[in-house]
Amino acid sequence: MMNDNQPQLLSKIATGNGHGENSPYFDGWKAYEDDPFHPINNPNGVIQMGLAENQLASDLVQHWLANNPGASICTQEGVRAFKAIANFQDYHGLPEFRNAVAKFMGRTRGNRVTFDPERIVMSSGATGAHEVTAFCLADPGDAFLVPTPYYAGFDRDLRWRTGVKLVPVICESSNDFKLTRKALEEAYEKAKEKNIRIKGLLITTPSNPLGTVMDRQTLRTVLGFINEKHIHLISDEIYAGTVFCYPGFTSIAEVVEEDKDIECDRDLVHIVYSLSKDMGFPGFRVGIIYSYNDAVVSCARKMSSFGLVSTQTQHLIASMLSDDEFVKGFLEESAKRLAQRYGVLCRGLGQVGIKCLASNGGLFLWMDLRGLLKKATFEAEMELWRVIIQQVKINISPGSSFHCSEPGWFRVCYANMDARAVEVSLARMRIFVHQNTEAKKKSCSYRKLRLSFSSRRLDEFLVSPHSPFAQSPLVKAYT
Repeated sequence: MMNDNQPQLLSKIATGNGHGENSPYFDGWKAYEDDPFHPINNPNGVIQMGLAENQLASDLVQHWLANNPGASICTQEGVRAFKAIANFQDYHGLPEFRNAVAKFMGRTRGNRVTFDPERIVMSSGATGAHEVTAFCLADPGDAFLVPTPYYAGFDRDLRWRTGVKLVPVICESSNDFKLTRKALEEAYEKAKEKNIRIKGLLITTPSNPLGTVMDRQTLRTVLGFINEKHIHLISDEIYAGTVFCYPGFTSIAEVVEEDKDIECDRDLVHIVYSLSKDMGFPGFRVGIIYSYNDAVVSCARKMSSFGLVSTQTQHLIASMLSDDEFVKGFLEESAKRLAQRYGVLCRGLGQVGIKCLASNGGLFLWMDLRGLLKKATFEAEMELWRVIIQQVKINISPGSSFHCSEPGWFRVCYANMDARAVEVSLARMRIFVHQNTEAKKKSCSYRKLRLSFSSRRLDEFLVSPHSPFAQSPLVKAYT
């Protein structure tokens, strides 16, 4: 046992809680891992709706791989390239990889803007890309402004090892959480009063967790603000290819390239991208930094040595993304399937009186459960979240984990599961809302609710004329 006079053997990072793993955001994942839903083996398990993965079009990728075995160096057709690819170590990356990624980034932005392959810097996923960018732009103690609500992982990605702070820019439901110049100014001035040095602004479009895109006017406002304050802008655009309906996605690159009427110091603009969401490749760890600043490109490329993308992955991705016909078909079909799943979930929730923020991108809904709170407090939000996790057996993420300024909002992911899991989750929510309404009439608490999710009761909902899945053939297939 160590006494107080002995030196600390481990670092502050090792002994601290900077990773943020003890938040409800990650607690929900643990609840799922301990009791995962399976339609046959564990029908009463926790359904994972807290993971923003895009699995809806993975069959298209599998089909391409089956028809293009030479794209992998681990097949008989592709093994001839094994030695050259396995021995390539240049942290610039394979030229064909950078060319393919630059072209794909343009494609996901409607080919309205082009990207220079020489400015493509690879990193180990968007997590690594954000951290490297933070290391390049700020010193420990410096801060970035971040509009709320924002992705829970930013607290880890940008703060944990860099020592950088995040200062929230409060956005509210009264205007659908849109970012305003007034909110930016207020956050900036408050930081100055606390002697916090603001080095940049981080935006996410499409937004995680909102699923909304920033319109061109908002992006122009953002550019005007960062140029006036002479601070950096990081635009997280990792969901660019998930936008499935009007209004379309506008990249900050489009505004930089096309809107000549506003002042823009390009050295201040940086884009983070990834293939994890648009292509559904989180395990490939393909993150991209695209900067208009030569010094940032140079520094980020050197730092990428600590988190490179394997050359085997680069080789495969280069081949796949160079197939124009496949890319076109994939993006179109993926958007169609995302739109369909979004509609199913919105209609199903709407039938039990649950509203969601109107959105058109990302892999999730921003669900409004303020009407189910006992009080308009974050304590009440957490109590409701625990009931949904422990009794309804659905993992959704509370708004407080995204630094939302208003209690009662929850993020619901819908692209990481099959149709059956969506059906069951909606059935459970319907039963929960119904019983919660009855309990309120009788002045019962959450603790006294006795939720029953028997197969018979779920099936009654699934074949109901009011169900978004009426007469679903999946009911017969799994029951």
